[in-house]
Amino acid sequence: MALFLFLIIIAIGLGIAGVAVKGLFYLLIIGIIVFLADLVLYGLRLGRRRGNRPAR
Repeated sequence: MALFLFLIIIAIGLGIAGVAVKGLFYLLIIGIIVFLADLVLYGLRLGRRRGNRPAR
């Protein structure tokens, strides 16, 4: 969970820097890519956890 939050903070920081600093639009793109990759990784972790629960 800490890695998820860390990557979200990094993505937000890159996005803000990409918008605020003229000529660094590529940082916004990198921030979006990091954010999407983070969501995919979180979805994979969540999907693996669901299958391991025992039936009651």
